[in-house]
Amino acid sequence: MARTQASDHQLQRDEILERAAQAFASHSYPGTSMSLLAKACGTSKARLYHYYASKEAILFDLLDRYTRVLIALAEKHADLANLIAAFLAEYEHSQTRHIALLNDVKFLEEPQRELILTAQRTIVNLFAEAIQRRFPQRTDAQNRSAITMLLFGMINWTFTWLKPHQDADKMSYADFAVLVTQIFMHGMEALPERPDNLSKTAT
Repeated sequence: MARTQASDHQLQRDEILERAAQAFASHSYPGTSMSLLAKACGTSKARLYHYYASKEAILFDLLDRYTRVLIALAEKHADLANLIAAFLAEYEHSQTRHIALLNDVKFLEEPQRELILTAQRTIVNLFAEAIQRRFPQRTDAQNRSAITMLLFGMINWTFTWLKPHQDADKMSYADFAVLVTQIFMHGMEALPERPDNLSKTAT
């Protein structure tokens, strides 16, 4: 008869992922061993293997859960300004997970790596659709990707410098979201309308 999982099994996994994200951010993924992870979790390596078969399994679960959160946010907030604010609010509390997403996908084996890359492409496409809805006359197939990645370039690396919890003089994430939105929106509005889109509008 199969052994049933303890009622706190999911809670234990959440705690492991939280500690693992911190360890990967502090020591790098290659520099983090299962022994180090067990120590960070305050448990034995044998106990850690009860929850995860390998360090890679921990990394995949961490990235899979985090990208699912981001996809859900992007699907929920169709308005571009709300989308930017929602992502930066999430980034504020998920800095170590975001570091892993940006730096450690390459350490996954196929097909897990492709699953995370597909999730990342989904997030980018949802942003691109939000931008195109807001600026239909200024985006097309030629510039859509560049504009979308420009916006991600503004928000994706905030964990390297925006740390209001460490410095009271730092701008808050909420205020930074307003600043990004203003700069991006005004920049998009200053772009000339795309010729192809003008002809489509005329017809």
